Amino acid sequence: MRVATYSRVSTSNGSQSTDMQVRELREYAERREFHIVKEYTDNGVSGSKDSRPALNQLRIDAGQRRFDAVLVWKLDRFARSLKNLVNALAEFEALGIAFVSLRDNLDLTTPSGRLMFQIIGAMAEFERALIQERVKAGLAHAKAKGVRLGRRKTPVNTSRVEVLRALGLSWGKVAAECGASIPTIQRAMRARASDAVVAAANAKLGVLHV
Repeated sequence: MRVATYSRVSTSNGSQSTDMQVRELREYAERREFHIVKEYTDNGVSGSKDSRPALNQLRIDAGQRRFDAVLVWKLDRFARSLKNLVNALAEFEALGIAFVSLRDNLDLTTPSGRLMFQIIGAMAEFERALIQERVKAGLAHAKAKGVRLGRRKTPVNTSRVEVLRALGLSWGKVAAECGASIPTIQRAMRARASDAVVAAANAKLGVLHV
């Protein structure tokens, strides 16, 4: 089996090194009679970062099926969160690429490892549900306290807009003059026109009733 290894340390000032990770991954591959086609290493890269040079290249090469499995020393060296881990493993699974985390005893080439992947996926889904519930509860609490949610509306002087448009200015120039976006100004003008129609209709009804 062709495999790729991935290792990472957060600092590159000499206090940390990927040497131990690389050595143990090589020993494991030798015991399993795996052929290491490439070793990917990120030195001095925080695990909280979305983008890591070596990991990015590994995922690109995975898409090109340059190896059959990915070996990592520990899950926290590879993924920054449970959600990130599940997404990466699902990506590998779709490509037919196995995944092994040495220190976590996670081996997706085995039935028990695939079961563990299902459990991890369920945990990630549970975590997402909890976050959604907390967000909803927070919004409801804020609303109950009278906190205004959403973006603050930009006031539009519709009379000025009408004058500027009558002078021949484009919507873009009118927006720049009024300090609001084109959609905001156009919505305000539509609302003004609608209000005018309603007012005219009410006035007509009043005359009829008299």
